[in-house]
Amino acid sequence: MKTLYLECGMGAAGDMLTAALLELIDDKQAFVNRINRLGLPGVNVTAEPSVKCGITGTHMKVTVDGEEEESLDAHSHHHEHGREHSHHHHASVADIEELINGLDVSDRVKADAKAVYALIAEAESQVHGHPVSEIHFHEVGTMDAVTDVVSVCLLMEEIGAEEVVVSPVHVGSGHVHCMHGILPVPAPATALILKDVPTYGGHIRGELCTPTGAALLKHFASRFGDRPMMKTKAIGYGMGKKDFEQANCVRAFLGESEGKREQITKLECNLDDMTGEDIGYAIEQLFSAGAREVFTQPIGMKKNRPGVLLSVLCAAEDADRMAEEIMKHTSTLGIRRQEMSRYVLKRDVRTISTPYGDVRIKRASGMGVERSKPEFDDVAMLAAENNLPLRTIRKAVEKNI
Repeated sequence: MKTLYLECGMGAAGDMLTAALLELIDDKQAFVNRINRLGLPGVNVTAEPSVKCGITGTHMKVTVDGEEEESLDAHSHHHEHGREHSHHHHASVADIEELINGLDVSDRVKADAKAVYALIAEAESQVHGHPVSEIHFHEVGTMDAVTDVVSVCLLMEEIGAEEVVVSPVHVGSGHVHCMHGILPVPAPATALILKDVPTYGGHIRGELCTPTGAALLKHFASRFGDRPMMKTKAIGYGMGKKDFEQANCVRAFLGESEGKREQITKLECNLDDMTGEDIGYAIEQLFSAGAREVFTQPIGMKKNRPGVLLSVLCAAEDADRMAEEIMKHTSTLGIRRQEMSRYVLKRDVRTISTPYGDVRIKRASGMGVERSKPEFDDVAMLAAENNLPLRTIRKAVEKNI
């Protein structure tokens, strides 16, 4: 599986993500030329070598009408050059979408870019208490930000990763100047966009993750977590403009992973006062509610009572709802919760024809394994309809795989 891992230990801004991804492709100058030919008003992009803490990477310099916009924090000595300094078109969501729709890029890139801006617009809407239709972008509405969003969407399309894993995001600390005054870091819109995303602060003062960077990560990430087991083929360093004691960069790893690892939650409780029928009914309801796995094990409990351990695996975002279902359908008074990850094979389903009818074939691959298996319900149904034993249907399936 083609896997992209983005290491955001020094936050993420749109230009840093662009630069890191640019280093992963073969013809970098051709891509820069393509961005400059898109017709973004007044925009010129150059990829410049940049060194941070002795590491060489790329910095994306985006100028609009010949001027490069700066983003300085509240502790800077040059407050007059903050984000409010230049290039603010105060563009509405409709203006941004119209601009994106007019670009010579694929429908997929347009859809991705508009989805990124939808995340930003929704966050800005909640922060300012106005409907999305009335939101006018300030920092994120400038042409350099549009350039960053479109560039990352184009690079993601060109790289074609099947899975994008993002590290926990370092957001920085302190305060930042913006159109509305001095705001805490992370800025309110950034904080909203990064809800449910693992983030952390630290001693480095400054805005390390911008709303644009946050929205790009949120949109493209398959999951957030540690770097997966993968064979790395290319590494890219996207450098920020500022210098800190740590290397101010986003690092991108592109390679092949043999298996997919996903985050799941395990919920468990002990039961000693329910009948087998009642537990069976509870299991059915939990599967219907969306549990990935539900299983039981016999256990010994206090006062030497035999009992049942009920275990439920579910997606992390479903855990609270699933806990409510467990409380509703069992007699437990408490539920244990554990976050974990699991390796899963890539799966797909195809349908084959046999003389007796169609059968779905479930296929799994990855981690050096490839296997297929007919869907038992289909085999059983054809056996019953044709008054044949299961083995006859299975042999017909094997001949047609």
